[in-house]
Amino acid sequence: MNGSGKTTSIAKLAYRYGARGHSVLVGACDTYRAAASEQLTIWADRSKVEIVKKGEGADPAAVAFEALETAAVLDYEVVILDTAGRLHTQKPLMDELRKIHKVAQKKLAGAPHEVWLVLDATAGQNALVQARMFTEAVQVTGVIVAKLDGTARAGALFRIRAELGLPVRYVGTGEGKEDFEVFDPEVFVDAILAG
Repeated sequence: MNGSGKTTSIAKLAYRYGARGHSVLVGACDTYRAAASEQLTIWADRSKVEIVKKGEGADPAAVAFEALETAAVLDYEVVILDTAGRLHTQKPLMDELRKIHKVAQKKLAGAPHEVWLVLDATAGQNALVQARMFTEAVQVTGVIVAKLDGTARAGALFRIRAELGLPVRYVGTGEGKEDFEVFDPEVFVDAILAG
């Protein structure tokens, strides 16, 4: 969903892998939102990772294909595709997500290895609805929670885990590229109970 912190979370994830010595390539598959690839380019530069992008309005699946092709030729270890934010009710965009998924599967055996849904910690119970719809479109393997640094409690994560079996992988805890942590359930529960 637009404004959820998706592109920022992807950049932080790329930085995290890069800082641990992995060669990282990001694919700017969000070709609809104005300045999306520029935002990702700025973050890629800050994070010292490479980027594959095309112009606004380009076919997102073509960007995904080119990113995977580049990674294969240049031997990148990690490829992260930033897709357009979308509401679960936007059928053409959900179909596009399926197409990117199929392109990845055809280009690389077993790909995509992970599909993470980025949820805004302030979304409340709407996060559960979003997670349900996305898991119907593609095989989501986990969740990243952005904006957990504010007053958000993100209690919907309990239902997402219970009903959909989706684990939370990472949480965004601030604006900096280092403000991204592996999710610790005990710390999360303690913070909710302390509030």
